[in-house]
Amino acid sequence: MQFFLMTFFPFCKIVFYEGRNFQGRSYECSGNCPETFSYFRCCNSIRVHSGYWVLYEKSNYMGYQYILNRGEYPDYRYWMGYNNCIRSCRMFPPYRGSYRMRIYHRPDFGGQMMEFMDDCPNIYDRFHYRDIYSCNVTEGYWIFYEHPNYRGRQYFLTPGEYRGWRDWGGMSPTIGSFRRMRKEKHSPLMQVSSSSSTRTETSRVVTIRCNSIRVDSGYWVLYEKPNYMGYQYILNRGEYPDYQRWMGYNDCIRSCRMIPHKIISPKLIYMYEQKLVSAFYYRGNYRMRIYERADFGGQMIEFMDDCPNVYDRFHYRDIYSCNMMEGYWIFYEHPNYRGRQYFLRPGEYRRYTDWGGMSPTIGSFRRMMDFY
Repeated sequence: MQFFLMTFFPFCKIVFYEGRNFQGRSYECSGNCPETFSYFRCCNSIRVHSGYWVLYEKSNYMGYQYILNRGEYPDYRYWMGYNNCIRSCRMFPPYRGSYRMRIYHRPDFGGQMMEFMDDCPNIYDRFHYRDIYSCNVTEGYWIFYEHPNYRGRQYFLTPGEYRGWRDWGGMSPTIGSFRRMRKEKHSPLMQVSSSSSTRTETSRVVTIRCNSIRVDSGYWVLYEKPNYMGYQYILNRGEYPDYQRWMGYNDCIRSCRMIPHKIISPKLIYMYEQKLVSAFYYRGNYRMRIYERADFGGQMIEFMDDCPNVYDRFHYRDIYSCNMMEGYWIFYEHPNYRGRQYFLRPGEYRRYTDWGGMSPTIGSFRRMMDFY
């Protein structure tokens, strides 16, 4: 039998709030809770004061899982939640021992096997299979992720045998990456290779690695590549202690720009000692048309409001072109405002590559407004 060296925090605390921005009825928890419904009906914001926590969408530690460490989460998007439903939670201690597990490409520990003792950002590159059907965690705590580079749904695994993917709560055997659950030493908000400088409004090139961000006010689009190219991340006011919190695929931010907004007060975003100041704000209407085919062909429908599920209203899963007539919008890869994001300004987009899309599939979209 394996013995694990574990050190508990002297006091672990998490606070759940029914309202966004830590408003409304709250519940303070310092240990495992298999049923939270008697304490709060919904959860729209969370403060983790200390400890490491796994939150579950359903009672008795079932449903989607969200792994949180110390920090503030002003609404459920900040913990990558699919909704505001948290029905159980449990605390686990920092672990200081070794890490070891074996993964298998068939159930009941059958087929190809490989042993790991470190993180794996892309399982297919090392395991040569896209699915894990069973695994044996012999030492340490691990997190499975649905997609490579620690993206998508998360599954928390404690030491033990998992004979099938349902044993760890998986929706399917597909696992894109995994890593050890360790206490992370956060790096500075931004690591700057050159001397610190001040940028205003937008920047086509930001030659820095970015591991955390604090947005004091305003709305911003960050890009993985220079000149507003690559994956996009839309951020509003809040703290993002690591790149997972803004749903980043890595720590690479190469350009950014400010989004005009309804709020009249000055807009600031702090990235370590770098400061960007906005100067103009949008106060108008919102209107756009989406099309089934490129160059504004095929079925068309006009929108002036948010759409949590494109297929329910458009009856197509793909948008090949669109005309943004008024306002600023965000396209999302999946329904309910999940997945990759694409920021669209007024203008004509004759094909999905014009807004930086990897494919024409858009699951939802909404107006760029004050979410609070």
